[in-house]
Amino acid sequence: MIPELGQIALLLALAVALILGTLPLIGAARGRADWMALARPAAQAHFVLVAVAFVCLTMSFVGNDFSVLYVASNSNSALPLAYRIAAVWGGHEGSLLLWLAMLALWMLAVAAFSRHLPAPVIARILAVMGLVAVGFLLFMLATSNPFERLFPVPADGRDLNPLLQDPGMVLHPPMLYMGYVGFSVAFAFAVAALLGGDLNATWARWTRPWTTAAWSFLTIGIMLGSVWAYYVLGWGGWWFWDPVENASFMPWLAGTALIHSLAVTEKRGAFKSWTVLLAIVAFSLSLLGTFLVRSGVLSSVHAFATDPERGLFILAFLAVVIGGSLALYAWRAPQVGLGARFDLASREAMLLGNNVMFVVAMLSVLLGTLYPLLLDALGMGKISVGPPYFDTVFVPLMVPVVFLLGIGPLARWKRTELPELAKRLRWAAAVAVVAALATGWAAGRIAPGATLGFLMAYWIAASIATDLWERVRGNVVGRLRLLPRAMVGMMLAHLGVAAFAFGVSMVNTYQVERDVKMAVGDSTEVAGHVFLFRGLKNVRGPNYDAVQGLIEVSRDGRPVVLLRPEKRVYRVQKNPMTEAAIDRGLTRDLYVSLGEPVAGGGWIVRVYYKPFVGWIWGGCVLMALGGALAVADRRYRVKREQEAGAAVGVTG
Repeated sequence: MIPELGQIALLLALAVALILGTLPLIGAARGRADWMALARPAAQAHFVLVAVAFVCLTMSFVGNDFSVLYVASNSNSALPLAYRIAAVWGGHEGSLLLWLAMLALWMLAVAAFSRHLPAPVIARILAVMGLVAVGFLLFMLATSNPFERLFPVPADGRDLNPLLQDPGMVLHPPMLYMGYVGFSVAFAFAVAALLGGDLNATWARWTRPWTTAAWSFLTIGIMLGSVWAYYVLGWGGWWFWDPVENASFMPWLAGTALIHSLAVTEKRGAFKSWTVLLAIVAFSLSLLGTFLVRSGVLSSVHAFATDPERGLFILAFLAVVIGGSLALYAWRAPQVGLGARFDLASREAMLLGNNVMFVVAMLSVLLGTLYPLLLDALGMGKISVGPPYFDTVFVPLMVPVVFLLGIGPLARWKRTELPELAKRLRWAAAVAVVAALATGWAAGRIAPGATLGFLMAYWIAASIATDLWERVRGNVVGRLRLLPRAMVGMMLAHLGVAAFAFGVSMVNTYQVERDVKMAVGDSTEVAGHVFLFRGLKNVRGPNYDAVQGLIEVSRDGRPVVLLRPEKRVYRVQKNPMTEAAIDRGLTRDLYVSLGEPVAGGGWIVRVYYKPFVGWIWGGCVLMALGGALAVADRRYRVKREQEAGAAVGVTG
């Protein structure tokens, strides 16, 4: 009866979402306090019902209930418990339920932590999120029911995709979806503000921490996906410009622009139209990613193979959400106003330039992702748009972004004197140039692309150091304690960009990759490390059989590490999988994976030396931590308490 209980919970969740999406919205329009008061309890009830459905599906997986079609298609009795739980979101139906669970969690958080908001505002916000939930619940119940029964019941399941049987897949989808769905909060705030005509600095302050939190989750989600691809696919790459990777990257770019735009709207009352439009675009791109992954139009290791009818449903939902919100924007935009004026040489102008570059970069990725699909749909042939296009178009757009990232925080609001700004940053520029050239020389050769990347990284770090010194000099310890968390978070996030740029420049330019034929006793040298093929042994896992290589690594005659790459064959699906062995370090990774056996008893062995590749993901962690610090800034709590007190006073 557990699957039936989950089915009933989803039907009740749909009914509650319909109530949440209509009555509070009508109540806000008519001034009905009793109808507006339904928003919070409805959001709480919706969360409970979706959580019950999610727990029921999880219990079906844990209990190996193969009478449920989705469980039989994505699990097996030999599957380890951790992967049986991860299998809940390992396929289309379960990942959709995870999407819905994250939306319910965000709704619960908004209901709990927005008690300081006026009743009409919170009613509209939760109602918009409720309508989004209605769309996904209808999609799930009509075309993607995770609780559908299977008769006759098979003796065992078809197993989880071996690519997904990895610890990274336990965390990657939840983090990614928390980011995807988190942008629905910014979207709901924007639509609620358009409906109420309340686009002001207060609205931006309410929206900003939610947007930053969603952006931080998405950053971690993308990072975990990159790490997973790096060590699971056996290619040693960290980003492939895969269409599904792009589908998560585009909302990240729009969300980054949105965070900066919200800062200007909150501080100066400018960029209101920009901010609203970016909130709509960020969530629309999240929905577009959902469509691309589930429509069957993409061939990707990240995509769910589903029939196109489901894609048409999502496409129609996408059209309603984007079309409706843009129509509302077009109706309200003339009433928004331009906001405060600013000089061409000002922080506002630099943030505007930053946003333009991010949007253009996002559009270039969108074009490269959708253009092949459009040509195929029109019957004009199949083409592949890969890294050469993205590297050529995207990277040059990031150079001015990094330049503005260095000078923007030091520029003044409204108007700044360029000679004064140049004087303050002259030492940062000099240090960046010298350090970039010195790093190239120390790495063995000064390459133009790498030098540009180093220059960007050192420019960011040196400008942050300049900004920090100007703020704390005279009383370093005392003034450091007084720095707002949002300011520290911004610096930390920007430092993360510097670490990311440094890591990318190092690994793309100075990595050494070698595919060699090796038999037992053979050795090869890569970047001063000797890799000796000691032998092979058979390994039996819980649901796979593997051949494990023993690769001894030494440097200057001293042992470094014994690496154990594997070639696995999963017993149910019979899929061969490569399990790379990696010795991680602060300044390099030693990466070994087994290719295919060759005649004569040897193997093709991939041996890679990856300098500073870990800095790429370390930079992402710093960005996310910076976002978390900004969300925890004291001024949001103080303002919330003041507004809550004012609301109580008015009510009294």
